[in-house]
Amino acid sequence: MKFFLISLLCLTLVRPNVQGQTAASYTASIKHFDTLRIKALTDKNGWLNLAGLYWLKPGDNTFGSATTNTLVFKHKNMPAILGKFKVLENRVSFEFEKGASKFPNDYSEETVLFDAASKTDTSIEFNQFMWSIIIREDKIGVRFRDLKNPSLAAFKGNKRFAIHEKWNLPAKFLPPNPSGLFVTNVLGQTTAQDYAGKISFEYQGKNYVLDAISEGPGDLFVIFGDATNGINTYHTGRYMYIPRPDKNGNTFIDFNKAFNPPCAYTPYATCPIPPQQNILPFKVTAGELSDQHK
Repeated sequence: MKFFLISLLCLTLVRPNVQGQTAASYTASIKHFDTLRIKALTDKNGWLNLAGLYWLKPGDNTFGSATTNTLVFKHKNMPAILGKFKVLENRVSFEFEKGASKFPNDYSEETVLFDAASKTDTSIEFNQFMWSIIIREDKIGVRFRDLKNPSLAAFKGNKRFAIHEKWNLPAKFLPPNPSGLFVTNVLGQTTAQDYAGKISFEYQGKNYVLDAISEGPGDLFVIFGDATNGINTYHTGRYMYIPRPDKNGNTFIDFNKAFNPPCAYTPYATCPIPPQQNILPFKVTAGELSDQHK
């Protein structure tokens, strides 16, 4: 997938359901899913510590707490001028300012963060801060983290709908539409996805279909909306992972594992939103709620 995306949060969180498991064991499996979600959100590479998203221009981009910098992050532990990001086509490096603060011993004075040619893609840590590069089509950005972000302490876990096995539905895998699958993110960028196929399921006697994205050999990824969005759930929709089908095309879609997009936790994410054909006309009263901070 071309967005960024969610392997950090959920590729390790979804496990195939064991058919015939008891109600108690099924509920326990969903609670385990919730525990892993919290662990991923609060991890060093999770979403709750994001403190900034800075779009770079070609050439030098100075960075620090002083307002004279190209990129400004106001914080008592941020030097007035920490250094500068240097952008040359598809290569981004960071050069620490001499004398402003001793740069970390693990890095040279200038460190390459991203280089498309050499496939370099790394991060830098300084004091309580960490940053890396993200690419969104023609935009190059700095994903900036405060590892002591107040959002971490404020986070009290995710609220969810009551767990009901009725939302764990059998499904069939169908071939993809030849026209492909295009998804738009919150930046307004629309890109073609690695279209896996369609997931067909029945709910209350009617058939529905969701387009699914392939993210390598793991489970299929679905971006969907429903009639709870903006009321009980995040306004743009939610995400799910679905096990790849067996040799007969059988799988299941477990709405109890529907989870919030990163944008529900931070303004510094670039979340994809559901394509129109993936917006369900009924209320999916399962999975995570949007009111996760109370």
